[in-house]
Amino acid sequence: MNANTLSRLGAGLLVLALPALALAKGDMGQMEKQALNFHAIGMFFVFVVLTLGITYWAASRTKLTADFYTAGGGITGFQNGLAIAGDYMSAATLLGLTAMMYMQGVNAYIYMLSFFVGWPIILFLMAERLRNLGKFTFADITAYRLNQGKVRTMAAVSSLTVVCFYLVAQMVGAGQLIKLLFGLDYNIALVVVGALMMIYVTFGGMVATTWVQIIKAVMLLIGGTTVGVLAFSQFGFSFDELTTRAMEVHKLGAKLLSPGSLLADPITAISLGLGLMFGTAGLPHILMRFFTVTDAKEARKSVLYASGIVAYFFNVIAIMGLCAILIVGTNPQFFEGGEIGGKVVGGGNMIAMHLAQAVGGNLLLGFLSAVAFATILAVVAGLALAGASAISHDIYSRVIMKGKANEATELKVSKYATIGLGIVAILLGMAFEKMNIAFMVALAFGVAASANFPVLILSMYWKGLTTRGALMGGYSGLISAVLFVLLSKSVWVNVLHFESAIFPYTQPALFSMPIAFFMTWLFSTLDKSQEAKDEKEAFEDQYVRAQTGVGAATAAAH
Repeated sequence: MNANTLSRLGAGLLVLALPALALAKGDMGQMEKQALNFHAIGMFFVFVVLTLGITYWAASRTKLTADFYTAGGGITGFQNGLAIAGDYMSAATLLGLTAMMYMQGVNAYIYMLSFFVGWPIILFLMAERLRNLGKFTFADITAYRLNQGKVRTMAAVSSLTVVCFYLVAQMVGAGQLIKLLFGLDYNIALVVVGALMMIYVTFGGMVATTWVQIIKAVMLLIGGTTVGVLAFSQFGFSFDELTTRAMEVHKLGAKLLSPGSLLADPITAISLGLGLMFGTAGLPHILMRFFTVTDAKEARKSVLYASGIVAYFFNVIAIMGLCAILIVGTNPQFFEGGEIGGKVVGGGNMIAMHLAQAVGGNLLLGFLSAVAFATILAVVAGLALAGASAISHDIYSRVIMKGKANEATELKVSKYATIGLGIVAILLGMAFEKMNIAFMVALAFGVAASANFPVLILSMYWKGLTTRGALMGGYSGLISAVLFVLLSKSVWVNVLHFESAIFPYTQPALFSMPIAFFMTWLFSTLDKSQEAKDEKEAFEDQYVRAQTGVGAATAAAH
């Protein structure tokens, strides 16, 4: 496997494996419209009816801003862990990583392991303090002892940047995935996803969004486990027999279970790792979930449950990918023209679906397809809610109205913002239909890791942070991440069609994160104003609340 292919796989990995449903480039096979899948459409219709019923129920419980943003802080650790896992395990995880396991063997599993690097940071450094210090958004924490208006504006801008690019990636991926699995037209798929997202969030807020994510996670676990067990049973549940036979028929042979040249481009690999690690800890829709639980203890439980669920699911995917080598890879009906080893029917991303059909028939195929569609709705609902909260809570309520907005008006602004984001997402999805949008995911993670994470972690742990330092660090991280991606091959060559890239790497985090930390430190240290002294003195009160939770928002009574 050459370095160029590995580099492309690495650059596209964010697209495949995190909650960004922009499916892979040509490496994994192109999306092709399939015949109408009535089993899948019927099962998805059942899911939609169920979730709309939950939204109707949730609407009666969503009267206050606390209900809309954080479900009143009344979600349990287990429920929140399932919801976080629902946000984290995308349809692209199911389709893309199964296909990658099918093609690359243990290399794909090593990539899967790398997705956990962000969880210890969230668990040990952030979860408890997030819940104790925050109320609705992570800007509540970054602006806790700093200038509310300036810092919230900066946090809202970076949050909306992440959300918008993520939403576009989701919508393009949604249209392509539905064309692939359901046989529906691209634009129809966008309108369906956008409309359902607006209904869930506008009427049900965080309560409905949480339950959509929980149901989706359970469906994905059931579907994946069923396919994995049925496939694995054909080999007597013997991992030794499965791997031995897989190596006999796979083109990699014994190298199937040997790590390849994963560090063919070490700079990109390290930058990708930093983006995964610190980007996950800076994503606004993931951070927002920690304000939905009752207290810091439940916040820690959320991370533990989410980590365990995701770890289990990744192992299921690994088994599915290995089984597919024998069950799908040796069956001529899954290849165009019946030529084994040739082009897979529907493209490389259909490996998981072909495996489901092989072991469970059209019924299991339909269920797994419906689950894949359900995952899109769960993720875009969480993104829309994070974007709407940045607009209504941070910009409107705290910056424009300076904390004097009444709850009814703020709630109304939240709903208008959700509808606006939904319309923008649909229109941008249509505009970007033919474009490879992997760079949008790289940009979203780059901004999360460079603009959100440094200011957030320093506001929690560094007494010396000042407003001036936070602003310079946040904006420099945001601007540098955007510039590095724009000047990289992903945009400069592939989108703008220049001959060569100015910035030689596809992932910005290795370069933009140090810039953000340095600028935050430098300008905080140089700030000798009275305001800066007051902000440093206020750290002691913040530290007490972060450790004890005294004064933290409590769960609302329903």
